[in-house]
Amino acid sequence: MANVFNIIQERQSTRGQFDSNRPVPKDKLRMILEAARWAPTAHNMQNFEILVIDDKKVIDAIGKIKSLISEDFIRENFEQLSLSEEELLKKKVGILGNHFPPKWRDASKLEDAIRERTPSPLSYTIRGGQTILLVLYDKRKRAPASAGDVLGFLSLGCVLENIWLVAQELGVSVHIMSAFSGDDVQKQLRKILDIPNYIEIGFACKLGYPVSESKYLRVRRDVEAFTHHNNYNKKGLD
Repeated sequence: MANVFNIIQERQSTRGQFDSNRPVPKDKLRMILEAARWAPTAHNMQNFEILVIDDKKVIDAIGKIKSLISEDFIRENFEQLSLSEEELLKKKVGILGNHFPPKWRDASKLEDAIRERTPSPLSYTIRGGQTILLVLYDKRKRAPASAGDVLGFLSLGCVLENIWLVAQELGVSVHIMSAFSGDDVQKQLRKILDIPNYIEIGFACKLGYPVSESKYLRVRRDVEAFTHHNNYNKKGLD
């Protein structure tokens, strides 16, 4: 059990540059996919497909797609930022804002940041990643009596968790690439990758090895802060 908890606690996003000369070995990639295979899914519908992209020409083509950061992201991201480690340690939620542009961290300049934003190529997000996983969602495999197939989307989260934890155990870094989620971006991805209309893109992540180690402050709420015992108004387990 100690090993399982260590893996859970050590897992983190790796947002830096990946080593483009160090691909993920096929045996490790297969183990990661095997972990995805055993993820729990609603009604055992196994509603996912995984598209592995490791062809440099295909990655280069994807990297040329341009993505524009939404206004909502910039505004809502600001609400979740901490501007110092002390503030983050106190909040215990959200992220430290030091890797975002200065105007994204200043309430008086957010509108300028939104007005001045320009589309950037996905290569900026890929940043040397030589193995990309697109986790796809098959809309035909709907969990029974699940309005909006909420249970089906929860299943994708289970797939992601299995991928991430086994990758962590294998020493492979993972980064979820939210820039792949825009409608226009996904339209272009469909064209490049021949993704049929009944398949949706759940999420994209890159696997690999960072050029330099990136450690940052990670915080979580205490168990007592989110646990309610027998009654919502009774916090904790005591």
